[in-house]
Amino acid sequence: MTQDNNTGDQPPPEPPQRGSMRFQDSNTRPRQPSVAEQRARQQALAQQERDEELARQADAKAATRRKILIGSGVTVGLVGLVATFYTVAKPTNVTAVCTDAGGVVQNDDYCDDNYVTSHGGYHSGGFLFLPIPGGGYNSYRYNYGGTGVIGQRVSGGSYDPPSARTNVTTKSGKSVQRGGFGISGKSGSGGSGKSGGS
Repeated sequence: MTQDNNTGDQPPPEPPQRGSMRFQDSNTRPRQPSVAEQRARQQALAQQERDEELARQADAKAATRRKILIGSGVTVGLVGLVATFYTVAKPTNVTAVCTDAGGVVQNDDYCDDNYVTSHGGYHSGGFLFLPIPGGGYNSYRYNYGGTGVIGQRVSGGSYDPPSARTNVTTKSGKSVQRGGFGISGKSGSGGSGKSGGS
């Protein structure tokens, strides 16, 4: 009969399994990565750097695109503003007709300051006064926008001077007033423009 060395009910100790550790010595060093592991790590780092560079480039392109869009919006807005300004500021054109006190169309010279003063006349209260032979004066003023021929009564128009933005010329082409945004200058060759008052 064989003798059992086990005493009691305890099973015999199992032999340690292969590759298992019962304890770790604190003096053990981590093993060096293999060549394949080093290569994989380098490739992963290189890929990460490429990804970061692509992300930086995409951010830069997006920022440039935003700046271009903002700049384009500002440019379009500015062009619209300038176009609106010129549309609003563009002067209108009105023809001035020289008439006497009775509203009969006369020669354009009779409403020209230079002509009137050179012939002994004067300007007062919106009228130009020319002396007549034998004494006295005839009065003249511009009708703005009316029509007619010399010797006939003017048709339409107004005796109130137009706004400073309006170009006013006579039928003969003399400039009474040059209009434009913020311009109130009058032409010296076609009268002062003051003669349009009532």
